[in-house]
Amino acid sequence: MAIGAIVAVIFLGLYISRVYDPYVQEVLSLKGDLARGYEIFQINCAGCHGQQADGSVGPSLHHVPKRKSKVRLIEQVISGDTPPMPKFQPSPQEMADLLNYLERL
Repeated sequence: MAIGAIVAVIFLGLYISRVYDPYVQEVLSLKGDLARGYEIFQINCAGCHGQQADGSVGPSLHHVPKRKSKVRLIEQVISGDTPPMPKFQPSPQEMADLLNYLERL
């Protein structure tokens, strides 16, 4: 039981540190532009996730905000921790735009 509690505390700590990351906070404070988010998606994501985000090499991203929080989506995009997805470092405004687009899929 103690190991489970320790693991839970570690994961909670990691989540809190991500939520309060200055980059994440800035992204979440911005209003994303849908049209610009679509353009960013087409340039950086469509090659693997498909032109309509319905999956190709990468999975479908339709309804992805129902499966992942905004914080987790940001982390997924910028981390490169999910091979073969490359690390992508959008500006905070670009990330807010991309999130706006993903929320409407």
